[in-house]
Amino acid sequence: MKTLYLVRHAKSSWKHDVDDHKRPLKKRGETDGKLVSGKAKTEIDPPQKIISSDATRAFSTAQFFKKALNVSDANFETNHDLYDFSGQNVMRIIKSLDDTLDKVMIVGHNHAFTSVANMLGNQFIDNVPTCGFVMLQFDEKKWSDITTGNTVKTIFPRDLK
Repeated sequence: MKTLYLVRHAKSSWKHDVDDHKRPLKKRGETDGKLVSGKAKTEIDPPQKIISSDATRAFSTAQFFKKALNVSDANFETNHDLYDFSGQNVMRIIKSLDDTLDKVMIVGHNHAFTSVANMLGNQFIDNVPTCGFVMLQFDEKKWSDITTGNTVKTIFPRDLK
């Protein structure tokens, strides 16, 4: 069985005059990152690996989950291809995951993550909100074989406030 945790980056700030790739989290994003990662810690098994977009807002969000779920530096990586908004790169990354990994978390962006959650899950999600968490499970043994799995859990900031 394969388990995929999707996390959309937390709320970012538009007030800085920086390239989109370098936009930081705003205060609400930091608060939500701590809130959702803390809730996830009580409800899921930690991933064997976290892979995050290298965009500042996604990387910062991933750090909250890395800390809360006690994931080592060796099992944390960034991948520029997760800086994807269509979902094509995200799907390619998921399908090419190492089959020795059974639980993986990826941290990235919308609209890609809502599309992927709906494509791979069995429950329609209108929009994965900022810092939204979606857990999907698949009966397959190989990541390359996954198609539609089960949407097991969602944790959205608005449900924790």
